[in-house]
Amino acid sequence: MRRAVFIEEQGIPEAEEWDAADETCLHILAEDDTGPLGTARLIARGAVAKIGRVAVLPQARGTGLGRKIMDHALNAARTAGFAEAMLESQVSVIGFYEGLGFVAEGPEYDDGSGILHRVMRRPLP
Repeated sequence: MRRAVFIEEQGIPEAEEWDAADETCLHILAEDDTGPLGTARLIARGAVAKIGRVAVLPQARGTGLGRKIMDHALNAARTAGFAEAMLESQVSVIGFYEGLGFVAEGPEYDDGSGILHRVMRRPLP
C-alpha cells in the first residue's frame, strides 16, 4: 500500500519510506473484500502520538476512508492515554487535517522526500 502511494505514485525514494519505527509502531489497515485500501501508523513520542504514513489508494479517495482511518488512529491514541496527536502533513493536504482539528505550526520544510510538509498538532481531550 505505502509502496503504491508514496514510492510509485508520489516518487518518494524507497530509502525514505521505510524506517525502524515500522517494527514497533501500531499499523492501521483499512480494507474491504477487494483487499487493502488505506493505511496509517501511530508512533509513541512521549506524551504525544505521532500519526504518519497516512495513505489511501486512488480508487478509495473521496469516499471518507481517510477520515475513518484518522478517526481510528485518534481513538487509538486517546485509548492509549496520549495527551496530544501530531503529524507531518504534506502541504497539499493540510486542509484535510484541519478538518479533523489539527492546527499547522512552523514553516514548510522538505522532509527528505522532495515534498513540502508542515507539522500539525491537536489535543486529545
